[in-house]
Amino acid sequence: MVDTSKTGRGSNSAQLRRYNERIVLQILRRAGEASKAELARAVQLTNAAIGAIIQNLIDEGLIIEAGKRHDGSRGQPATILRLAPHGAYSFGVRLDRTNMETVLMDFSGKIIDRRLHDLILPAPDKALEILKDDLDSLRANLSETGQTRITGIGLAQPFNLGAWLHELGLPEAHFKDWDDYDLANALQEATGLPVFSENDGTAAAVAELFYGLGRQNDNFLYLFLGPAIGGGLILKGDVVRGMSGNAGDVAMMPVPPSSLPTAPPPRQHWDLLLARASLVSLARHMAPDDFAKLSRNDLQDAVERNDTRFHEWMEDCSAAIALALRSAYALLDVPLVILDCDLDGPFHELFRQALHTAVENAAPEKRQSPEIEIGSFGQDAGAIGAASLPQFFNFSPRATILTGGKDKGPAGAGNTEENAGFPARAARLGSHLATPNRSN
Repeated sequence: MVDTSKTGRGSNSAQLRRYNERIVLQILRRAGEASKAELARAVQLTNAAIGAIIQNLIDEGLIIEAGKRHDGSRGQPATILRLAPHGAYSFGVRLDRTNMETVLMDFSGKIIDRRLHDLILPAPDKALEILKDDLDSLRANLSETGQTRITGIGLAQPFNLGAWLHELGLPEAHFKDWDDYDLANALQEATGLPVFSENDGTAAAVAELFYGLGRQNDNFLYLFLGPAIGGGLILKGDVVRGMSGNAGDVAMMPVPPSSLPTAPPPRQHWDLLLARASLVSLARHMAPDDFAKLSRNDLQDAVERNDTRFHEWMEDCSAAIALALRSAYALLDVPLVILDCDLDGPFHELFRQALHTAVENAAPEKRQSPEIEIGSFGQDAGAIGAASLPQFFNFSPRATILTGGKDKGPAGAGNTEENAGFPARAARLGSHLATPNRSN
């Protein structure tokens, strides 16, 4: 880290100062809270330099003093610093083939309000109207001053919405209309706010990295079981996106065909994981003739009732994921798999146990298995990840700050490696600080 108190004045000094400010914000985002001395040690700055940065961030309303830490040591108690919840706001839009969700999130990562629609994805124009109404409704939660602190809209959606309908057993509906539709650009034109787009699995992994178990774990494979399964890959405290943004897309991994009589026949002698590992496949097994009518609540009720069909599906689904995880583990050797789902209640622990057993049963000789943990946010993971994108783009340290280069257009910002806003060094700097439990 560069100490700006020892550099000359001018644009270079200002750029370094701005970069260091964002490093401090990144550490507080991951650690939850820290003292001035802890921040100075973490970013390797003098007390004078870190003090100036902290005061500027307080003046801008981005961090707050949150009391004193009394640890019994000599001297004055340390002042604790945290992100200011009202320092910035962002919208998150999670779009999937069978639901649409929009949330309003504050700077601390807390969801203020949400709108949720369980429905087969409508035509793009209709979906845009629904999202515009939801955004207007959520905006009303903020004061006039608060509305000036909205940083943008994060959009998390599967790539290729019109693909894999056969494997998911979904009707054609309006999915093909989405093949050439740019929702990010349409939202930006409709709202006047910058839009940051990302694969939904990666966005959910971002939420876990910065607000959940990722604060103590730098390497993990993240899985989210929604209408289809998705995932994200975290290595060395950084999101791995790949050339096209599809790294960690476990849905495309080949597995044997399902043994369930309700499963659609595969196109090949093998099948894709998403055909067996999805809540759509659960709904299809529950009601083969009209599964599209089943809501998330209907599936949750089946879990609560301990329905036999749920357990049949869970055995088939966990067996398929276990084979995919054995392949992933052999390639990546990650120590941890984090699992989240659109269902809650007893589902998580039931499925974690089933998956743990299936992974162990599929383990080759002399091979260990990764730990499997339940994620921090459940059905909120994708929405929190989406809402995080504008805040990371606006407040995280990026190379363009130091070089003086211009950021690319905001609608595409989330799709570029340069502007992804997930610097590994900033994430690791905060990993040794206190990480108090925080709930959303």
